[in-house]
Amino acid sequence: MTAEPPDHFDRLFQALVDPYRRGFIERLAKGPASVTELAAPADVGLPAVLKHLRVLEDGGIVASEKIGRVRTYRIRADAFANINQWIGQRQADMNAAFDRLAVLMAEIPEEKDH
Repeated sequence: MTAEPPDHFDRLFQALVDPYRRGFIERLAKGPASVTELAAPADVGLPAVLKHLRVLEDGGIVASEKIGRVRTYRIRADAFANINQWIGQRQADMNAAFDRLAVLMAEIPEEKDH
């Protein structure tokens, strides 16, 4: 696993904490969308939508492209790869600890009830 700087994960988690941003991610999971398309169902103004999208872009989750007057956003193909690896490693560490505990518990003789 490539070691990511701690601030990279901080930006990623910060991007995911907001429900509006998670909504934009849900929408972008279906395909690219313009700022106007993303703003339509949100009950916030266009400037707030742009700020949210900037946070998602800074977190490495989305990328944007401007063609003419239209800015289109899409989810980056590798957006969640590092976090999936990080979570997978934590899960593997935890499973190894439980495996060691199970081995130790198997070595303890069972008490017999009289």
